[in-house]
Amino acid sequence: MLRYFVLAALIVFTIAIAVAGWVNRDAIRIKIASVYLPASPKPQASGAPGSGSAKGMHGDAPWALSALPECLIQTSETTGPLSYVLQHVPSGAMPVAQPSTLRYGDCTIEVAGGEAVIRRGEDRFRIPPQVRFYRGPGVLALLRTSSNGNELRVYEPASR
Repeated sequence: MLRYFVLAALIVFTIAIAVAGWVNRDAIRIKIASVYLPASPKPQASGAPGSGSAKGMHGDAPWALSALPECLIQTSETTGPLSYVLQHVPSGAMPVAQPSTLRYGDCTIEVAGGEAVIRRGEDRFRIPPQVRFYRGPGVLALLRTSSNGNELRVYEPASR
C-alpha cells in the first residue's frame, strides 16, 4: 500500500513541476541577442566644455555633514530620548556658542538661531532647527532635536 502512495505522490509532484514550468516559462527564458542600431552623429557642443555656469546643490539636509567625507567623517549615531542621547556626547566636548563659524577642510559651518548652514564651494545645505554642536579634541558632535526625536551624530575631521 505504501509503494502505491509513494508512486501517486511522485506522479502528482512531477505534474506540478511540469505545470509550474509551463506557467512560468516566460520568467525562466533568457534571451540574448546582439542588435545593431544606426544612430546619427551628435552635433558639436557650442562653447568650451565646462563653460556653462555650474549651480551648486542646496536645500534642507539634516544629514549634510555625513555626506561630506572630505570635511568630516561620521563615527557614530545615537537616537532616543534626550537624556539618553546626551549621555553619548563625547567626553571633553563642550557646547559651541551661537552664533559661530566652524571650519573643517573646505567646509564652513555657520551656527546661529538653532540651525546650521554648511557651505562647500557652490553647495549650501541647511540643517533645520533645533541644532546644537559640541566640540572637543579631534571631535565634533551634532545634536538635533525634531518632532521625530533626538539624534546625535559624532564626527572626526577628515585627514588631509
